[in-house]
Amino acid sequence: MIAEYWTFIVIAVAGFVATDIWRWLGVFTGNRLNEDSEALYWVRAVATSLVMAVTAKLIVFPNGTLAGTPLWLRVGAAGIGFAVFVATGRKVGVGVAVPMALLVAGIWWGGF
Repeated sequence: MIAEYWTFIVIAVAGFVATDIWRWLGVFTGNRLNEDSEALYWVRAVATSLVMAVTAKLIVFPNGTLAGTPLWLRVGAAGIGFAVFVATGRKVGVGVAVPMALLVAGIWWGGF
């Protein structure tokens, strides 16, 4: 019976070793870090820059439906969305909903 599931067992163990062990080590190590340490500031800066790089790539070089929209619409929606995000006290829901609504409205009215 084990021979039938050998492939699945290998995948599960390899997946655990590759990901979960490092996550647990991060949890145990992270509890000892000072939130105001320089190392944690650096980690936050790197994480933020990676997220922003992916976001910029999706805005400038989109796939799917957004590929047919003009760059000014995508950049404008992102800029207005960021401004509204900051103006509303950094509410993530508003910062996501506004640019999405602007993109949908631009696609619908512009016929892109």
